Amino acid sequence: MKRVDPARLAAFEVLKAVRVDDGYANLLLPAALARHGLTGRDAAFATELASGTIRRQGTYDAVLAACIDRPLRKVDAKVLDALRLGAHQLLGMRVPTHAAIDTTVTLVRAKVNQGAAGFCNAVLRKVAAQDLDAWLAQLAPGTGTRDLAIAHSHPAWVVDELRTALGDAAGELPELLAADNVAPRVTLVARPGRATREELPGTPTSYSPFGVALDGGDPSSVPAVAEGRAGVQDEGSQLVALALAASPVEGRDERWVDLCAGPGGKAALLAALAAERGAALTGIELHHHRARLVARAASGPGLAGVVQADGTRAPFADGSVDRILLDAPCSGLGALRRRPEARWRRSARDVAELVPLQRALLAEAVRVLRPGGALLYATCSPVLAETADVVTATLADHPEVRLEDVREHLPVVPDADGPLPGTVQLWPHRHGTDAMFLALLRKA
Repeated sequence: MKRVDPARLAAFEVLKAVRVDDGYANLLLPAALARHGLTGRDAAFATELASGTIRRQGTYDAVLAACIDRPLRKVDAKVLDALRLGAHQLLGMRVPTHAAIDTTVTLVRAKVNQGAAGFCNAVLRKVAAQDLDAWLAQLAPGTGTRDLAIAHSHPAWVVDELRTALGDAAGELPELLAADNVAPRVTLVARPGRATREELPGTPTSYSPFGVALDGGDPSSVPAVAEGRAGVQDEGSQLVALALAASPVEGRDERWVDLCAGPGGKAALLAALAAERGAALTGIELHHHRARLVARAASGPGLAGVVQADGTRAPFADGSVDRILLDAPCSGLGALRRRPEARWRRSARDVAELVPLQRALLAEAVRVLRPGGALLYATCSPVLAETADVVTATLADHPEVRLEDVREHLPVVPDADGPLPGTVQLWPHRHGTDAMFLALLRKA
């Protein structure tokens, strides 16, 4: 019997763990690579095979459905995982047809049975009959929701939500969907007072004065990252922390709070900025393991502590906090480049269930914010129900709160007007960042 290729086996195991255990590919891959002793080009191949297959699953499923005479839901799950891996090699990677089919069939023979291997061989030969462009011309020739969903591998409901969020710029929808399918470069942040951007390898980011985009390599091998003086953080997330820190407050400026602080990237940057001003940040996090991550990421001057607590019942007196960041739990549809499996896990129902939590958290943030202080509401989602609608409802419920122009504190970011006047919406296709939404609130 032929030996199963270790790189393909590692990718197969990652797909199974994502499917069965709701894991995340970027967290599962390091262990899978180590388990199979993969380094260098083999590790890169396995990483692209797993991540790319998950990212383009919607497209490949449409192709496979055209090649199989029964619904995909009736195909054995392990066989379907392997077929998706084979389709990605044939249609999305520069793997010779014979190698892509032969290695996939060998994998299925070893992990399922001979009959399933023969089935995979027949299906993948049909897939290989055309390249990806030809398949898309056949299966998704138009610009409607269904065709865009197939061509760009997004659930149809997500396509509709993103079209609505783009508003007058809905013509950019294909560009946005395509950007979601490009794996982002790793971005580092130099935490002020602890590291400088100049000591980090990579290309300076376009908007954040503390960021660099790595040209390659393992970020953990960068000394400043290994020592906790710098971290891995998307430029959009850096801008959220910087916008809050740059917003003026009236009077005292000592007590800062991150109301949903896990896993701690924004808290670490805010704590560093607070330390430079003689202020201190308190992180609030509901879950114990995430609270520990915050304490580790943000440790040092500027961190008053991390409290494990429910952000909807914050342990602060009314009107006692000078600056608040509320990076609210959300659908995460702004970070599909980074978490490709999220698009297949989320549903429109999830958004509807998250909105009451977002509103409750924002109402609590308003309660503890002092008059003249600054409150930044952010989500890693452009969906209007989670952004403009939450802010609008809060303003209606709290006449003492006004919406201010956060764009004044991010003057270098072009084409970032949000759905409400003065708000900011970042976009992967325009700014190369996650699709972060920012709104600045102040209590009169």
